[in-house]
Amino acid sequence: MTVKLLLVISLSMLLQACLFAPGQTMDTAAMTSANGAQGVDFIAITPKSIAMDAAAAEQHPVPAPLLAYSPDGYRIGPNDVLYITVWDHPELTAPSGQQQQIDANGRLVRPDGTLFYPFLGPVQAAGKTIEELRKSIAAGLARYVDNPQVDLSILRFASQTVVVSGAVLKSGKQSLTTSPLSVVQALGDAGIDTLNADLANLTLLRDGQRYTLDLNTLGQPDNQLNSVYLKADDTLYLAYNDLKKIYVMGEVNQPRALTFKTRTLNLSEVLGTVGGLNQNTSDGRAVYVIRGVDNLQTTPAKVYQLDVKSPSAMVLATHFQVQPQDVVYVGPADVTRWNRFISQLVPSASIVGIGAAAQNNLSEAASR
Repeated sequence: MTVKLLLVISLSMLLQACLFAPGQTMDTAAMTSANGAQGVDFIAITPKSIAMDAAAAEQHPVPAPLLAYSPDGYRIGPNDVLYITVWDHPELTAPSGQQQQIDANGRLVRPDGTLFYPFLGPVQAAGKTIEELRKSIAAGLARYVDNPQVDLSILRFASQTVVVSGAVLKSGKQSLTTSPLSVVQALGDAGIDTLNADLANLTLLRDGQRYTLDLNTLGQPDNQLNSVYLKADDTLYLAYNDLKKIYVMGEVNQPRALTFKTRTLNLSEVLGTVGGLNQNTSDGRAVYVIRGVDNLQTTPAKVYQLDVKSPSAMVLATHFQVQPQDVVYVGPADVTRWNRFISQLVPSASIVGIGAAAQNNLSEAASR
């Protein structure tokens, strides 16, 4: 009796397997007929749908306050080191008239904004431009020196800095100098970690206000990032891309998660990165992009379908932009599902055969 029960259970399982062939599939007809109930919108990828998505795409122009800022002349501040020369008067250039290394003769601007200079004593330096301070020292020395010829330069810029951090190779402070420092130049000096950086998410913190910039626009004709200059105490943070992923699953050669390096990534690039569709197992009519599964409570998920067997498919794929957290799924071909069903059927049939043989052995033993 036990062996007969085992046979019945095994056959029941086989019949159920016939109803549900192994391998993930997507019944788009069922989706279309039950959109509201399932919270899913099914959309074929066509030139019209791509144009609609492009029109609805969020634009990220450079904020107007950043473009409005234009740095004026450098103003000296505490901790700057100056080199002051009075021509034909080496005693006023180098202490005690000794010709030493230039750096050793630098004059430090003290925390209170002053520096000490022979004959003049404390001189207010902070807040002045190089030219303003040069004229001030020359006017003071005129009481002791006939027609003093004064030259002034900055040996070390240290009073005004910005901070660059995040997905860069060299994070830390950068000094502002007499040459205006742009956002692009600051990142160039720090070096971008191209493998881990989210180029579309650069944050500039200024005066308590946070601005988001997109480095991807650098290659565009109307790019304005080169016109964004930094000022003292600005902070630049280049975000990491580890939280922005696309999940590629199904019948592709290298299923895996891909990270966003830029704001835009098209479906053709995604499929190319994972080695394309598996030519032996995939169904070219079943390429799907699943979007919005993390916001089902408020917005229906969208499932986009692309038929890559169509001659124009790769053109459409090149223009279809995927988004972070999208799932790209390629379904199996009918023959693939059948082969997988057979591969599961054979071990099950073996179990049935063993059970039948056991039943025959029992029957023969009982007849003896």
